[in-house]
Amino acid sequence: MFRLDGKIALIVGCGASGEGWGNGQAIAIAMARQGAVIFGLDRDLAAAERTRDQILAEGGQAQVRQADATSAAEIEAAVQACVAAHGRIDILVNNVGQSEPGDPVTLSEDTWQGQIDLNLNTAFLGCKYVLPVMEGQGGGAIVNVSSIAGMRYIGKPQVGYAAAKAALMQMTKTTAVIYAERGIRLNCVVPGLIFTPLVRRLADKYADGAFDAFVEKRHNQVPMKRMGDAWDVAHAALYLASDEAGYVTAQCLVVDGGITEMTP
Repeated sequence: MFRLDGKIALIVGCGASGEGWGNGQAIAIAMARQGAVIFGLDRDLAAAERTRDQILAEGGQAQVRQADATSAAEIEAAVQACVAAHGRIDILVNNVGQSEPGDPVTLSEDTWQGQIDLNLNTAFLGCKYVLPVMEGQGGGAIVNVSSIAGMRYIGKPQVGYAAAKAALMQMTKTTAVIYAERGIRLNCVVPGLIFTPLVRRLADKYADGAFDAFVEKRHNQVPMKRMGDAWDVAHAALYLASDEAGYVTAQCLVVDGGITEMTP
């Protein structure tokens, strides 16, 4: 089950910054292990190359390219390069995101706009340039990576991030309905508290660098008493991209250890 043999997967945000597994890295490797040919993008070329090298070491197929996912020109060029190399795009994963602290008073306008650009517009651009390719070939699957911060307050003042991730879910649902008759499915993976290399950055932003205490707090927020990891996110994305999810569209698959069912 969940085989992707011969399918071309464009992964936007395929690298991981720091030690440990990042969501995009795990998604790319999981899909490659199931037979997909990976065309990975990341603004950090070295991080993308580490993902590529892992895939190649396991006998998979992958190539990567540096791209700023907030740039329409760079995403359009990357989509064209993927089609030129492989003739099609069967799967698109939009996995770009970053949280900055602040509320409407304390956030600068530039930071607010940056949060919208990074957490919402990147997925919009991926869809903008890949949807015509998928429509022309008769179908495809798009997986956007959102966050439970778009569903409820999770204890951090991150208004820009939360607003963008909520909008991403609605953009996904609306677009999925529009393109359903054209054989294109769009869904969201909605991670909860995930232990990735970004957690250390979050500790710096939200806990004055008290990493161990921040990690312990996040573990204890979850009913399972542990954060998830990048592979939990990757396996959900793999399912949504696979033919086994062929009747699933306009959905948000929450991967959160039950935290959204707790009283805030």
